[in-house]
Amino acid sequence: MLWEWMTTMLESVRETAGTLRTLEWYRTATRWTQLTFVEDDPDRYDPAFWIEVFKRTRSNALCLSAGGYVAYYPSKVPYHYVSRHLGDRDIFGALVDAARRLDMHVMARVDPHAIHDDAAKAHPEWVMIDADGAPRRHWAYPDVWVTNAYGDYNSVFMPDVVKEIVRDYDIDAIFANRWQGHGVDYSEDSARRFRDMSGYDLPKIADADDPAWQAWLQWRRRVLTEVIAQWDDAVKAIRPHASFIPNMSGASLMEFDLSVITKHCPFLVVDHQGRKGLEVGWSAGRNGKRIRATFPDRPVILITSIGPEEAYRWKDAVTSAEEIQLWINNGTAHGLSAWFTKFNGVVPDERWVEPVAAAFGLQAAIEPVLADMAPTAEIAVIDPSTTLRHWAPEDRHNAEKHDLGFYHALVEARLPFELLSDQVLTASELDRFKVIVLANAACLSDAQVKAIRDYVARGGSVVAAYETSLRDEFGKLRTEFGLSDVLAARYQSGPRGIVKNTYVALSGEHPVNQGYEGAARIMGGTRLIHVEPTDGADTPFLYVPDFPDLPMEEVYPRKAPEGAAVIARETGKGGRTVYIPWNIGEIFWEVFAIDHGRLIANAVRWALGKTSRVTVEGPGVIDLALRENEQGLALSLFNLTNPMMMKGPIRENLPLAAQTVSVDIPQGKSLGRAWLVVADRAAEVRIENGRAVVVVPGIERLEVLHLAWA
Repeated sequence: MLWEWMTTMLESVRETAGTLRTLEWYRTATRWTQLTFVEDDPDRYDPAFWIEVFKRTRSNALCLSAGGYVAYYPSKVPYHYVSRHLGDRDIFGALVDAARRLDMHVMARVDPHAIHDDAAKAHPEWVMIDADGAPRRHWAYPDVWVTNAYGDYNSVFMPDVVKEIVRDYDIDAIFANRWQGHGVDYSEDSARRFRDMSGYDLPKIADADDPAWQAWLQWRRRVLTEVIAQWDDAVKAIRPHASFIPNMSGASLMEFDLSVITKHCPFLVVDHQGRKGLEVGWSAGRNGKRIRATFPDRPVILITSIGPEEAYRWKDAVTSAEEIQLWINNGTAHGLSAWFTKFNGVVPDERWVEPVAAAFGLQAAIEPVLADMAPTAEIAVIDPSTTLRHWAPEDRHNAEKHDLGFYHALVEARLPFELLSDQVLTASELDRFKVIVLANAACLSDAQVKAIRDYVARGGSVVAAYETSLRDEFGKLRTEFGLSDVLAARYQSGPRGIVKNTYVALSGEHPVNQGYEGAARIMGGTRLIHVEPTDGADTPFLYVPDFPDLPMEEVYPRKAPEGAAVIARETGKGGRTVYIPWNIGEIFWEVFAIDHGRLIANAVRWALGKTSRVTVEGPGVIDLALRENEQGLALSLFNLTNPMMMKGPIRENLPLAAQTVSVDIPQGKSLGRAWLVVADRAAEVRIENGRAVVVVPGIERLEVLHLAWA
């Protein structure tokens, strides 16, 4: 009787609360707790502990496991497996209502990537088929089966689950994890549907040069895009304010029809939960930039794991406090809302609670300042979705090395910049920036080439490298650069390599080759393209013709430098272009040679054509983010200085020494107030040559300098 009375009361609470939801509820969902239940949690977990975590972390939103692989509520959908520990309880519903009483937003998590034996036997079409024609057992837990994401499981069964959850519980969204499938499904149904669309048989291996593989990527893109629309329509039919939010990374946006994302996903969630291997702390903020590169108006949430993110998957472990705060707050610096995730409701190790609370507290402190400001910069690095789409997901990191190298070089150079997707190269988007950087945008369509050419004709500047525009949008080599006229370079041959022991020689006096006093040549690349500069272009660096690297007695150049290794020119319309016909971004990312970093920075600064609007001088490595509105600007300075910055987990945070910030005051404005947001005090400022100069004292993790105009 008591349980029946509680159920009636909870339904009343849900019905009343449901009338208060608005279409833009997500704009106040900025600090998320995610609890992913495990099957025996109904018997073991302590809901009071989690309610206290909500309060301690100042969380205003909850993502909670509901169903899919395992249901944590009494589901009535046939073959929707309910936890055998649930009994007559509803741990999902009880915690949803506890969160609502704390005025939190709630998103229900589903995981559709596996099913149990009963469902697999009743519906074998729900099971993924491997290349040998066998139903696919789960790679980590062979007692269950991997689902076919491209068939009826996602298009018939899961919509029924989604509708049940949305109908019966007071939630704001459905969040799906591992919903995109796990490679090629070789079922007869998938093979037939794929052949009907493409004319090809399903590809056996991921090969970027195989037209069947490229066609499969497009087919998968279409099918999964339809899933997003279908699930979202099912949600909105019951709760018009709610949405289906697919879990994805910044890179995975290229897998979907962007118009469908625009229509159905009012905010986006990035699943890049922490650093693994030799990954840099700025990777968290880069995730936000990648989403903004395509959807600048969409709020973005970054998921952070409380455990180490390594291949060995210690999912219930705890990483260092400093590593947790690094990841969350680098996202904070770049405008991402915070989200931490804990797998398993039982908590044998509580060391994550305090660092999450501290990181969320820092997020809460700067939210009021950043909330009404938009990201802004003079420089944009083009995120080459068209190029990367030709690579299998597991190979994209190697393809991205060019972009990662440029990214890190600009961080070291302290040049604020944004990313811009090559999918949105409209005049209005391009003209937001003075310089666009194409680290290796190899594959560009004729329309994309024209957009960049027109941008330069309007006075924009370009820095490009390696194969940029040498291929069309399908990956086919052109006989000439699509941007040959823009880059002032005529294609001769290449790329060739890997070439060892290469050098480029300084040639003449040019701002692009400054800062190398005492050197006649510097390290070159490992993959080279040979080009001829057009009339009127400068060549600040020339290739040193190859010479042996062994025997040591043979290690000397045989010929004088020849052939353009860097081409720079002024367009005559206020713009400048620099083209580096070798893999400078990729090799900088691998080697981190200071000369390569300086060359990238020199090229971008020269292309900018003036002193950057914001300069920061001082010791250490800082990740900068600039946001502004009509009333002022906010410069986030995130401390990346640590001897372990290239490998997590960081053991301790090393405070940064004072930094001198100089900001150009907009024409017609004067400085009203300078405020250090994290320190919560006024900043000392002086005006010099139309610029506000502020000395920001030591930075522990993050400081935000807020300048208000008068």
